[in-house]
Amino acid sequence: MLDNAAGTDIKIAGWVRSVRVQKRIAFAEISDGSTLKGVQVIMEDPLMAKGLTTGCSVEIAGTLSDSPGREQSKEIQANSVKIIGEADAETYPLQKKRHTLEFLREIGHLRPRSQTIGAVTRLRDYAEMGLHKFFHDSEFVRIHTPALTANDCEGGGETFNVVTLGTEHPESDFFGKRVNLTVSGQLHLEVFAGAFKRVYTLNPAFRAEPSQTGRHLSEFWMLEAECAFVDSLSTLVGVEEEMVRSTTQFLVDNAGAELDFFARDNERLAQLVRRLTDQKPYARITYTEAIDILQRADAVANFVFKPRWGQGLQSEHERYLATLHFEGPVFVTDYPAAIKPFYMLPNPDGRTVACMDLLVPGPCELLGGSLREHDYSRLKSAIEAQGFEEGSLDWYLNLRKYGTTPHAGFGMGFERFIQMLTGLDSVRDIIPFPRHTGRCQY
Repeated sequence: MLDNAAGTDIKIAGWVRSVRVQKRIAFAEISDGSTLKGVQVIMEDPLMAKGLTTGCSVEIAGTLSDSPGREQSKEIQANSVKIIGEADAETYPLQKKRHTLEFLREIGHLRPRSQTIGAVTRLRDYAEMGLHKFFHDSEFVRIHTPALTANDCEGGGETFNVVTLGTEHPESDFFGKRVNLTVSGQLHLEVFAGAFKRVYTLNPAFRAEPSQTGRHLSEFWMLEAECAFVDSLSTLVGVEEEMVRSTTQFLVDNAGAELDFFARDNERLAQLVRRLTDQKPYARITYTEAIDILQRADAVANFVFKPRWGQGLQSEHERYLATLHFEGPVFVTDYPAAIKPFYMLPNPDGRTVACMDLLVPGPCELLGGSLREHDYSRLKSAIEAQGFEEGSLDWYLNLRKYGTTPHAGFGMGFERFIQMLTGLDSVRDIIPFPRHTGRCQY
């Protein structure tokens, strides 16, 4: 709209961010959500601004003109102003001042109108477009995996059970068995990877983890992909790296104003975006090498959890590796088998599995993936050792009986990807309607 030439007659509709009335002129900033900055409207007759308040919705007709100000290149000389929906100036909570993100969470029904949440929302939109473009250009097929499942992919038991109220057996009467909300679409993706070779999904996932930290949500979005005929971890890492690089570049090209908004006082964040998009390969180390780095750094870093081989990396360890040691993205590969899920392919050493996590500044772990166990007997033994209900994963085992292939896959938390690029501390400010322990508004 503002790309039109000066002198063009235009009509806009949106919400008033601010209004200022002087003796002989009035100004208003109008936002319709499409850009970071609203458009300035000039009313040469102050009476045109009668009834305008912050938050009200308006339709304005006028003429586009070049702006003498630094904040915008164009502005609108108003010919008519029509108030569509009033907003009480005394009670409207989003006045033109700085609001904390904690305050905005308390008014979730209005916070999309704030500049920060508006910028996050546009980044989510463009990031999804960038991801879909990458996967389609790379000959992946999108699969809509189910939200309801009888399986717990991770085996952690942190699932939401589906019940039917008013029945004798609420957990099983409807489906005839216990059913839960999905924590991952991986197992279902593997079904379609056995027919389409390269598949992916971007779907909601649910985890009943009673965490109050800003790193966890009970409902979130997961990007997951599976590739058949892949027997090399480096091949999978290459796909993951190019996905992150390509999608970040798509945002630089299409949502640069939003990225700049978050990096305006954060040079480290701007540096991270440049690092993610350059052609230099991301750092790669093994878990064993990571433990060695952390143990040598402990004398200065003084970690709360002392790094030891055989234990999972804590957030403080991941943060040190990505933020301080490598100052950018780093793949950590070949974790101990004992701390990873049953479906990962063992390495020849018998101690580790062929897997990786991508660590980045900010959210720490951005994505994780592995080569999948494709041998029927070994997978059957792993399932039995995990203690799954007998027969519940027979269909998954059968994929290894009929035309099995070496294959691999990964999952990335969509909110964590956006969190990495915005530098925001909490994923609760990344998702439109955050759900977490003790909180499910709207």
